[in-house]
This record gives sequence, C-alpha cells and structure tokens, in this order.
Amino acid sequence: MNKDRVEGKLKDVAGRIERQAGEWTDDPKTQAAGTAKQVEGKLQNAWGKVKDAAAQASDDAKAPKPPKRADVNETAEEEEARQSNR
Repeated sequence: MNKDRVEGKLKDVAGRIERQAGEWTDDPKTQAAGTAKQVEGKLQNAWGKVKDAAAQASDDAKAPKPPKRADVNETAEEEEARQSNR
C-alpha cells in the first residue's frame, strides 16, 4: 500500500464527515465541500491502486521463471541412471 492510497482514504473519510456535518446543520456549502473532498480522496485512492498494480506487475515480470522440466532433454547419463533405478 502506497502513500496515495493512505492519503486518499483519509481524505475520503474526512469528506464524509464534513458532508454529514453539512447535512445535519443544513449547510449546503459544507455538504458540497465535503463531497468534493470525498471525490478527491476516492480519485487519489484509485490512483494509488493503479500504482500498486503497476509495481506488482513489474515485480512479477522481474521474478525468475521456474526451470523447465529436464526430462525432455535428458542426457545419456541421466537416462542411464533413471533406467538403472528401475
């Protein structure tokens, strides 16, 4: 989780509180300001999720791939050892 996601969530919650306070006090300016802050927080949180997904995809691409099965290209020694174990 990156900084944008945390800050976005905090703005979203603060905006909800401000919007609700505006509803309780019948103050449309406070409601509008709270709603705007909520939207800003949601956008910032979404941007943080995009950045996290991109970082994860990059990490996945850099991760070493598991080796392929060697039995397809056995050497003569490996085949002989396998057959002698039967």
